Amino acid sequence: MQALWRRDVKRRLVAGGLDIAAALARAGMMPKARGRGAIFTLHHVRPKRTRPLQPSAHLEVTPDFLSDAIERLSAEGYEFIPLAEIPARLAKPARQPFAAFTLDDGYRNNAEYALPVFARHGVPFTVFVTRGFAERTHSLWWETLAELLGREREINFDFGDGAKIMDLTSEALKFDAFDRFSSYVGEIDETTAVSRIDALARRHGIDALNITAELTMDRRELQSLAAHPLASLGAHTLTHRAVARLSAEDAREEMRQSADYVETLTGERPKAIAYPYGTRQAVSGRDWTIAHDLGFSVAVTTQPGTLCEKSASRLTGLPRISLNGYYQQPRYVSALASGIPFTLGA
Repeated sequence: MQALWRRDVKRRLVAGGLDIAAALARAGMMPKARGRGAIFTLHHVRPKRTRPLQPSAHLEVTPDFLSDAIERLSAEGYEFIPLAEIPARLAKPARQPFAAFTLDDGYRNNAEYALPVFARHGVPFTVFVTRGFAERTHSLWWETLAELLGREREINFDFGDGAKIMDLTSEALKFDAFDRFSSYVGEIDETTAVSRIDALARRHGIDALNITAELTMDRRELQSLAAHPLASLGAHTLTHRAVARLSAEDAREEMRQSADYVETLTGERPKAIAYPYGTRQAVSGRDWTIAHDLGFSVAVTTQPGTLCEKSASRLTGLPRISLNGYYQQPRYVSALASGIPFTLGA
């Protein structure tokens, strides 16, 4: 019952910290924290909407906010570069700070809403493609759960200690349930967990793969997007599993075959890969080495931070800054790009 309260308190604390960082940056404090530049992470880019349950609202920003973010960074002197150019940029003496934009999972709204914004500002970007989503063989379990938990008042599920009925009669209870399922996906074999979530959804009349088809681009759409001069496609594995939890052989195949698939779409081997989830629990130093051995020149996590000269020695484990749906204010973009929140939080 505490999920909503905890989330609200956390968001207020984060917003307060960003306001302090923005003030410090305006005052010229801690200039070294900015480093050489930053890679920004996006997922959904679409107009604001309402749903019965939005547990992943942090992964959604509006096209207007994306435009505001680009304008703020431009006003602060950032140069917008393709992700693949970062190794060369880090190898040269510092000029102006740079920014690269990335979008994970291949959502259709990336082409419908994000592309026009990037095109209007002349900003290059990379979309990371999961083959299982594009071919409709794998579900987006977090989207499936949002649909399921949002519509039901109770569900029956076995997390491993016997089937139990989960009360979903309030928003707080729905968020608690979502958090429990999220933990479940990280506790057991991910393929098994997602399969059981999909089966639960089917019992309630929801086809998880239909959700995948509704939300993500297929092969033809990805090829059309890749034809735009500002767009690049990167690898995002086959099945969107946390590679750190796989054997080294399986992690390698997830990455290699993902690159193979992107190459069939574009005719070019992708230079970049994004690790699914990208947290410290989801990707390890072993996986950085695998990505390097497979020939990726850039690989990105979701661990927050800016880039500096030292980043050149860990190009397959680079940090990114998330443009978070809860903090859609230009001053927060300035605060994040300053690097101060990550320095203070280190």
